[in-house]
Amino acid sequence: MESNYPAVKRFLDLILSFFGILAALPFWLLIAAAIKLEDNGPIYHYKICRTLNGKVFQQLKFRSMIPDAEKETGPVLAKKNDERITRVGKLLRRTALDELPQLVNILKGEMSFVGPRPQREILIRDYIKTIPHYDDRHKVRPGLTGLAQVCGRYHTPPRLKLKYDLFYVKKMNFFLDLKLFFLSCLITCKAKRDSLEKKR
Repeated sequence: MESNYPAVKRFLDLILSFFGILAALPFWLLIAAAIKLEDNGPIYHYKICRTLNGKVFQQLKFRSMIPDAEKETGPVLAKKNDERITRVGKLLRRTALDELPQLVNILKGEMSFVGPRPQREILIRDYIKTIPHYDDRHKVRPGLTGLAQVCGRYHTPPRLKLKYDLFYVKKMNFFLDLKLFFLSCLITCKAKRDSLEKKR
């Protein structure tokens, strides 16, 4: 990791997240209205996660599951064809638009555009006990997207995701971030195209 890059990265995050929120505001309002109209439940979903140096923060997302989705099961990872996901939520997840409110987390300095994906505090406690060096991923801010998301899948096992995360922590630089950001945009655009094709 370049010694001065974290400061440069934070400056870029601050500027891009500010203008990103302004540009996304019309979509933000439409998505919020769609979520509310579907089941009249909360618009946002909050997750307690860890950021830089293990500090705890509230990750903000558009709600994509039914209200109180984990009331019976407790905190669990979503599975393929999860029945708890709403109709609006399926579209949001397919296009990654459920992550849009995390621009606020980036603006506040709790996240970055690129880095290891935030994981819930309650799951981290178990991972640290069973997966060596898991806490090392908190040496950098978590990201809206990351190497594990570009190279892996949602259901990639935590141990394999950690290998991607630790590689990123060691090699983090401007050109790697730029590459991962644009690859993530391409993946999102492809998901949007696939979603439209299925509706035709």
